Amino acid sequence: MAEYESIHGTRVRYLSSDPTLDSSTEGQVWYNSTSGTNKALVQIKAWSSSGNLGTSRYDIGGTGTQTAALGAGGYGGSLRNNTEEYNGFSWTAGGNLGTARYGLGMAGTQTAGLGFGGFVTGPTNSTEEYNGTSWTAGGNLGTGRRNIRGCGLQDAGLAFGGNFPPGGPTGLTEEYNGTAWSEQNDMTNAREWLSGFGIQTAAIAAGGAAPTLSPPNTYVVESYDGTNWTSVNNMNTGRYGLAAGGIQTVGVVFGGSPSPTATEEWDGTNWTTSPATLATGRTQLGGAGTQSAALAFGGKPPPSSGTAATEEYNSNINAFTAAAWSSGGALGTGRYALQGAGTTPAGLGFGGYEISVGYKNETEEYNGSSWSEQNNMNTARGYMVGFGTQTAALASGGNDGSPPGKTSATEEYNGSSWSEVNNGNDQVKGGGCGTQTAGLTFGGQPGARTDTAEYDGTNWTTGGALNTGRTTIGGGGTQTAGMAMCGETPPSNRVSNYEEYNGTSWTAGSNLTIARNVFVNGVGTQTAGLMFGGTISSPPLVLGNATEEYNGTSWQGVANLATGRTKDGGTGIQTAGLSFGGQTSPGNDVTNTEEFVTGSETITASTLTTS
Repeated sequence: MAEYESIHGTRVRYLSSDPTLDSSTEGQVWYNSTSGTNKALVQIKAWSSSGNLGTSRYDIGGTGTQTAALGAGGYGGSLRNNTEEYNGFSWTAGGNLGTARYGLGMAGTQTAGLGFGGFVTGPTNSTEEYNGTSWTAGGNLGTGRRNIRGCGLQDAGLAFGGNFPPGGPTGLTEEYNGTAWSEQNDMTNAREWLSGFGIQTAAIAAGGAAPTLSPPNTYVVESYDGTNWTSVNNMNTGRYGLAAGGIQTVGVVFGGSPSPTATEEWDGTNWTTSPATLATGRTQLGGAGTQSAALAFGGKPPPSSGTAATEEYNSNINAFTAAAWSSGGALGTGRYALQGAGTTPAGLGFGGYEISVGYKNETEEYNGSSWSEQNNMNTARGYMVGFGTQTAALASGGNDGSPPGKTSATEEYNGSSWSEVNNGNDQVKGGGCGTQTAGLTFGGQPGARTDTAEYDGTNWTTGGALNTGRTTIGGGGTQTAGMAMCGETPPSNRVSNYEEYNGTSWTAGSNLTIARNVFVNGVGTQTAGLMFGGTISSPPLVLGNATEEYNGTSWQGVANLATGRTKDGGTGIQTAGLSFGGQTSPGNDVTNTEEFVTGSETITASTLTTS
């Protein structure tokens, strides 16, 4: 076997431990004498799924970055004027385009975007500018065309290629100065459905389709210097309807026909086929970002009429593990309207309602793989508040099935048995958080309550009122830094409201992205929140399987439950959540358990050989 020195011409460093793993170490090889291995820090390339577009479509325009992208227009059964903004996890609706269209070009950023051309009833020359909220008319293109591409900024944009029947594919190029377009020198190769990236004075046009080229799905790439286009090295895989991200010297292209999963990286001279491929192969998709952090969204996976799928591309020395739910051990007794405490792998589930029996007093402990039955609660009930840990939990309020359908009974669990303590509020479907000696309950029924009660381990006292009274509300945090999430206001309006408690009063914060009622309490903190499950609407019943994380400023969608459900028990922290039981349809109760792990980023040296 050849040695590294004879191949590379240099000796391998001999180290007792790995060096600092950062960009300065990338590409280096060393021998770790402690582990007896040759090691290297190599680039990792991968696509990973993210939150879907709100509206499935293809021939969509895209611009921005991987964590702040803008998608607009497209076709999904009809012309679309929808605009959506991406925050690195999920899409939210922005202001609609003034003119619905598909096959448009885009440039700029999420808060200063530019959309131009496309197809309405024919090719259009209409240009619109986006300010982060709404679109306004800009100067018209000199030549209206569809399947056009662009790059640059809102006040320094570049438009090139496209199709204007009956002339067909074109190499026309125009520059925008924030007010008007001016014609520039044409591309050498006329084409449509091409990709582009860069800025107004330093751009790349790659791929595309033109009947004059052979094959019509082209490998051709051209570089623009602000005046002229110059042919550069071809892509490895010819295609059209592809998307791209990057700058003139460092870019990436992906998707397109006839190779809808292919990805290639550009280093300013040559193209390299990436080992990473799109999970959802597609053409006529939207793209944004850079070579090391690109975004693919929408498009047309053959033979479908459009997709909402979104994927992120990462090409760097960091390994990304996406947030995800995984199946856990089933509850011994299927039920809904139960509560929980603790976290994974040490969770606690108690109370609830079993369809064939009624209200339950069962208690079960989770060890990370299975549930085991423990001593029962003194009062069988559901829809109560619960929080704490596996060995120090609290249950208060709820419905015990006897008139008038509510109880104020409070019980403490010590890891073995339950004992009755001073009564709390008699709320049903309320929220709660904190510990057994410093707890908080709020909201609930009857009506849509605003009252808050604080527990000190012995007595209950009145706290500050919620700003928005609601029932079926989620809770998290502590007694002096609490969270009230989502819920329902009369008559049956699901809300996304979020409020924070400082030990005295509640303050409205940034709402969640999805309005729903929830029954999960005692999860997360004010700076690292977590919420999942619930009911989005009924009838018909639409279950929430989405998970959202809070960073102290805003909520973002991260990963879906495998089993969408409502009235499930839940507990945990942002990095380790637990969902169990609940309902998946009216008239049923389930035993499903799922464990949540948040996303992470690590740098790890690869082992090359073992001595």
